[in-house]
Amino acid sequence: MKLRKLGQNGPDVSVLGYGAMSFADFYGPATDEGSMKTLDACLDFGITHIDTANVYGMGRSETVIGNWLKKRGGENPFTIATKVGITGDPDQRLNNDPTHMSEALDASLQRLGVDAIDLYYVHRRDTRFEIEEVAETLAGFVKAGKVKAIGFSEIAPSALRRAHAVYPIAAVQSEYSLSTRAPEMGLFQTCAELGTSMVAFSPVGLALLTDRPHSASTIESMSWMNTNPRFNEPNLSLNLAYNKKFRTLAADMGVAAASLAIAWLIHRGEHILPIPGTRNVDHLREAVVGANLALTTEDLARIEEVLPIGWAHGDRYSAAQWMGPERYC
Repeated sequence: MKLRKLGQNGPDVSVLGYGAMSFADFYGPATDEGSMKTLDACLDFGITHIDTANVYGMGRSETVIGNWLKKRGGENPFTIATKVGITGDPDQRLNNDPTHMSEALDASLQRLGVDAIDLYYVHRRDTRFEIEEVAETLAGFVKAGKVKAIGFSEIAPSALRRAHAVYPIAAVQSEYSLSTRAPEMGLFQTCAELGTSMVAFSPVGLALLTDRPHSASTIESMSWMNTNPRFNEPNLSLNLAYNKKFRTLAADMGVAAASLAIAWLIHRGEHILPIPGTRNVDHLREAVVGANLALTTEDLARIEEVLPIGWAHGDRYSAAQWMGPERYC
């Protein structure tokens, strides 16, 4: 597995990471045993970057990772990122208050069973606090030895610059894939300029960029996706038509669609780190193949011809799902 630097000053991590939101029933029922087997597979594949958050199952995802580490006697082969800022409290859904974040950090450390978090993100901005204040709070965690590097999820390029002026921002997490290319309107470029890694979640477009796109009946049973505009009609059928073209191209190139989608993303820039989140080891293997796939200029042009920028029908979030992410274009 190729390595890339996480932020300007390291550490080196696998170019392909793993997103552990699926350990908490987000995309269907999960078992702790199955999640631990997925972590075993990550280790076997050479994946060293694991991403989670305190809100995933209200601590469940972090606990699974912590229990996996405990079974290894505390030996930690992973660079672990986790997040704070989404509370699950309907009265105060987002909270960047320093006291709240400090208490949440201690709870995450306890669940994970580690002395320090490798990368600690603010999951969503709480507009009661200026970005500089939040960056100062995160920097304080580094100075206290509880955090090694800091980041933000779903922020605007302008906010990134302001935060980075206070303390180096190692990574920004954003949805980025062949189906969601909004980061190319400034965030992608700003990250490259500042030496900030762009950690790309949903790199296979919530299965729209795989050989197994979700059916309407499957989507109906998934509480988050069944309210997402891209997975509701008429958008779903239109998007599945593009999926078919992409699958045909991938087959013609001799690879799985997911492998091709991951390879395209990795070729976008040296600061890109995709974090797919499948619990299926065979599907994870496809992502690993993509991480090692070399694409030519001609290959990239063929992909862009089949999935031109802006092809996806429907917004990536519903109005309710847009609470928290910063829009900048």
